[in-house]
Amino acid sequence: MKRNCNRVVMQFKGHFTTQVCLLFFIISRCFAYFNFKEDNDCFCQLQGRIDDCSCNIDTVDYYNNVKIYPRLRSLLNKDYFRFYKVNLKKECPFWADDSRCAIRYCHVETCQEDIIPSGLKGEPKPVEKYKADSNCKDDHNVELGYLNTTISKQAREEFVIWTNYDNAQENFCLIDENDSEAEYVDLLLNPERYTGYKGVSAHRIWNSIYMENCFKPRNSFHTYIQSEKLNHMCLEKRAFYRAVSGLHSSINIHLSAKYLLSDKDEFGIDNQGKWGHNVEEFQRRFSPETTNGEGPNRLRNLYFIYLLELRALAKASPYLEREQYYTGNEVEDWDTKLAVKDLLGIAKSFPEHFDETNMFIGGEHAKKLKGEFKHHFRNISAIMDCVGCDKCKLWGKLQVCTCIFVDLLLH
Repeated sequence: MKRNCNRVVMQFKGHFTTQVCLLFFIISRCFAYFNFKEDNDCFCQLQGRIDDCSCNIDTVDYYNNVKIYPRLRSLLNKDYFRFYKVNLKKECPFWADDSRCAIRYCHVETCQEDIIPSGLKGEPKPVEKYKADSNCKDDHNVELGYLNTTISKQAREEFVIWTNYDNAQENFCLIDENDSEAEYVDLLLNPERYTGYKGVSAHRIWNSIYMENCFKPRNSFHTYIQSEKLNHMCLEKRAFYRAVSGLHSSINIHLSAKYLLSDKDEFGIDNQGKWGHNVEEFQRRFSPETTNGEGPNRLRNLYFIYLLELRALAKASPYLEREQYYTGNEVEDWDTKLAVKDLLGIAKSFPEHFDETNMFIGGEHAKKLKGEFKHHFRNISAIMDCVGCDKCKLWGKLQVCTCIFVDLLLH
């Protein structure tokens, strides 16, 4: 089991740390937004135990606001987390891509080659070489030290085939890092916010995710599952739905918090627009009156996915603590490594982690269900290539890789 966990982390470690920290940061901002009006009677002031978890909402609020969020806010300005490699040019594999967004706020500025840190581009970290005056040659025997390092062309080709097969079989989502068309994006210059992308195209994305890839109770034909029906499903299927719903809530809250209020800035100049909180939009998406009573439950699912990520971060900490976080800037790299180690220590000290050991323990049926998990998560990550807004696609692809956390927890 330890080796499988190692495989997941080592394969995705750059993406894993970037994504989990960014998602924590996004969700942390979401929690802060709950208190925007500081109204104790607001539906967004949640209380009680988090569904399918052992801790209370108040515990997560305190831990996030006091310990997690302040550290993330500083950490995510570091170059290692600021630059993200992604392919925004993939074609939609499920339907004709007829929804390219022409709104200027949908555009993503990719990075010029000369501003990408050398370490992120693959340049090796300098290592100390043996000194020229070393006497090692005196003890070197060429014959005894000979090692045949040649590999046949056929063996190399087979390695590639088996590597691709392993990736296809084991990965819970599709990663762009090694894609030839992937480019680096500066996330600080391309923040997640409402761009104006909406309508049929945007609804088709979420309808496809919920209707075709989420587990459904019998005789349920609605896009979203009502809480009373969700509670009758098994733990694994509930966890899948809560994770997707929590991700959706995270995106909706962030878009409401950074909403395009006007094309002109506060001085009336048509420049970069005026962005700010849109309380009416938040209420439309989450108020009980506009969601048949389900809005607060969707907010609770945000806490569920937060605990999922926190547990995954703690579980991966032995491997992530050994990562160098190398960008080529020696001083900042050292600060980043220390900051990540500090964050991992906080994650490990959380008293009531999500308990994944109760999942997939039913023999052949559990094995089959786990395969369905993987298939659905891979589909959802592929659906992100169907998003018509490049900026929405960027942040959607990053956040949907929450499935990396599920992959890690289940190994």
